[in-house]
Amino acid sequence: MKFADLGLSDELLQAVTSKGYDTPTPIQAQAIPSILMMKDIIGIAQTGTGKTGGFVLPMIDILAHGRRRALMPRSLILEPTRELAAQVAEEFVKYGANHDLKMALLIGGVQMGDQVKALKDGVDVLIATPGRLMDLFERGKILLTGCNMLVIDEADRMLDMGFIPDIETICTKLPAQRQTLLFSATMPPPIKKLADRFLSNPKYIEVARPASRNENIVQFKVAVQSRAKRDVLRDLLRTDDVSTAIVFCNRKTTVRELAKSLKQDGFSAGEIHGDMDQASRNAELARFKDGTISILVASDVAARGLDVKGVSHVFNFDTPWHPDDYVHRIGRTGRAGAKGRAFTFVAPEDAEAIDNVEKLTGGKIPVFERGAKAPGAASEQLREDDPTPRPRREDHAPRSRSERVSRDERSAPAQKAVAPKPTPAPREPALVEEMSDEGWNGPVPGFLAQSLG
Repeated sequence: MKFADLGLSDELLQAVTSKGYDTPTPIQAQAIPSILMMKDIIGIAQTGTGKTGGFVLPMIDILAHGRRRALMPRSLILEPTRELAAQVAEEFVKYGANHDLKMALLIGGVQMGDQVKALKDGVDVLIATPGRLMDLFERGKILLTGCNMLVIDEADRMLDMGFIPDIETICTKLPAQRQTLLFSATMPPPIKKLADRFLSNPKYIEVARPASRNENIVQFKVAVQSRAKRDVLRDLLRTDDVSTAIVFCNRKTTVRELAKSLKQDGFSAGEIHGDMDQASRNAELARFKDGTISILVASDVAARGLDVKGVSHVFNFDTPWHPDDYVHRIGRTGRAGAKGRAFTFVAPEDAEAIDNVEKLTGGKIPVFERGAKAPGAASEQLREDDPTPRPRREDHAPRSRSERVSRDERSAPAQKAVAPKPTPAPREPALVEEMSDEGWNGPVPGFLAQSLG
């Protein structure tokens, strides 16, 4: 099947083919025709499956008919993080080049006045994080009564971050007769309840998980004692032909300490985590993308939606507490047909967490056979019967919008280093990652409102 078979306009097909695409992904092939027929959609798909194009392309054609009005956006896309919102905005700019459509990006970390001005001028597409949208709505700066198309993206991550009450409020402010598209990697009961309440006779689409079918990623688990993780990581960075790498940690404190340690050992490393201000995050991500640094140490806020070409390796310095995070972490390598390698460090206390990962991905991850055992490494047979419980992910409701929990964090590359300087790793405090509701993981685009024509 080709894009030309999906019912898209000639103008849109021209924009798609000019970017080098002619064959839709499975989620695009199934979703686009139904969206063009104005059906509600539930799409179960991970990042990396092309789902953004699956709703952006038909939305552009649908919005080509009609006119915009001040303060009343014609369509609304809700994203859990600033970076994901910005990346969706870039997709509209890329594919809407032949259409006279205007877009506004509503995210935290930029001047609210510029966003209010964009809304006053009238927009066809409003892309927003729930926190900033609710702020402007409560100030009377935006009306949602003219919004006839709603996209709720990354719904399960919205649930993790405590946004579901806001989303329910937003849905009640939109016209009852509208088209609603909901995309999620999983369908936990609260998301199913949300879909049952706000979607009308939706078409259900599910595509295979990339982690279970991406043959471009070679996956390993590495048996290691917690105190020896840094030594094992340094050894792999030097011996596994690493060009660029993202190293994921479960806690912000671990990110900071590990990045500092790698730099002291001569590695070209940077960091991204929830305690950094936006300018610092932007700078680190830009340095990683342009090759100034080759290793990015990150927490999970950087994992979803990050698209950096040529990442050769992903290292899970900590086994992720939630199995879906594993899928998103390793998906930062092996992209666009390239080969990638993913290593997950598994300490004895991680037995339950790695077991849950393997249940999700549908098979055992092979143990990495090291020629010479790295310092302090555990036996090659993982202690899967170890009774130590894994840390629990908190499910508390956020106390306020600014205190929402964001467990989506992102990753980075690696480079070979100078002579090793063994340093004993301090034990991590039992902290749970917290950050603002709209954790920003990437550079703010140079536009807030932009004409797509």
